[in-house]
Amino acid sequence: MKLFGSSGIRGLANIEVTVDLALKVGMALGRSKKTAVIGRDPRIAGEMIELAVISGLMSAGCDVTRVGLVTTPTLAYAARNYDCGVMITASHNPAKDVGIKLWNLDGMAFDSAQQEEIESIIEKEDFINASWNMVGKIATYENAVRDHIDMIRSHSTDAAIRVVVDCGGGAGGTITPFLLREMGCEVITLNSQLDGHFPARNPEPNDKNLWMLKKAVTEFEADLGIAHDGDADRMMAVDEHGRFVSGDEMLAIFARYECKGSPTIVVPVDTSMIVDDALPDSTIIHTKVGDVYVAEEIKKQKADFGGEPSGSWIFPRISYCPDGIYAAALLVDIVKEKKLSVLREELPQYPTLRSTVACDNSRKVKAMEAIRSKLETMGTVSNIDGIRIDMEDGWVLVRPSGTEAKIRITAEARKNVKELHAKVESIVKECLQ
Repeated sequence: MKLFGSSGIRGLANIEVTVDLALKVGMALGRSKKTAVIGRDPRIAGEMIELAVISGLMSAGCDVTRVGLVTTPTLAYAARNYDCGVMITASHNPAKDVGIKLWNLDGMAFDSAQQEEIESIIEKEDFINASWNMVGKIATYENAVRDHIDMIRSHSTDAAIRVVVDCGGGAGGTITPFLLREMGCEVITLNSQLDGHFPARNPEPNDKNLWMLKKAVTEFEADLGIAHDGDADRMMAVDEHGRFVSGDEMLAIFARYECKGSPTIVVPVDTSMIVDDALPDSTIIHTKVGDVYVAEEIKKQKADFGGEPSGSWIFPRISYCPDGIYAAALLVDIVKEKKLSVLREELPQYPTLRSTVACDNSRKVKAMEAIRSKLETMGTVSNIDGIRIDMEDGWVLVRPSGTEAKIRITAEARKNVKELHAKVESIVKECLQ
């Protein structure tokens, strides 16, 4: 039984993620945990799934504390006082989806072994039903947001700049505008009402979805634009000219500010060379795509920083949870000293080309074997996640999609990227014939 993906359990509400499944997750978790804290983002199905998980936990004898509608990093920070944390969210997925993500005390999401243990218990229905007088208790705690703000404020300074904050109707509206105002910012909110339908835009904070933020930043002559996804574990930015800042650029900017000396930085295999070349004295470690894999490797390597170009930034000195709220405050601290557009101009820029080739899921394994045999003569091969070939002036990644019947191709090079991409795309198509 495979329930967990790279970011917890996610799927269509009441179809793939049901009350029955949520109840069983709670019962399985309650086998080994005596206390748990639980929160949710504003998705319409969120409270339904939350209550089912709570029932499962309590039935196993686990005491549960509800912190209400909060961001994922707020919940992960609250988990430090409990045996585990549970967040009901589907993060950047569309409104129709819902999900369950489990957290350890140090802000680390449940790793592969912990996920497999939960799946095994559910598959075997190896549950424990507490006796009538040992059923778990339920409580509420209303200061989780305040605690999170206070922690971030202890690591941030005051900044009198104008910021537009686009929370997309998600949980970020409970904390980020208030935090930045406490820092001294003039905050203009956009889509910061809590609405699980996400009516203003898709929750994923990418270039295409942030057209309103880009326009607002220029019209209000703001110094910075900040955007979150549905649960605010992600944070992306727009510079003072209303231009979207890519995730690779954000990785390099944060790493330069956060890391000194010869740091170790953890990033997924699809990360640009911008990070390598912006920090030439650093050690770059690649992982599979997924913030949980990045966090696991940061902890294992005792790395200084890590993240994903999709908007997940992990600062191990505060937590192993991607914290879009902390990232927003840190970016404000950075931008008050130097404009974001200037920081971008200081970074190297390399052209990147991406494409997909249709491939039935049943053919992916054999296709990737054939593709590898033809690509491995081009450079150094990595099989961490798909096939990445590193060459002197660039790299290419061929990776089967985990959600669609496609093979994804990414190529980046200091020169001749079109030729490199065309060559690899031709090889992939040839192997699929």
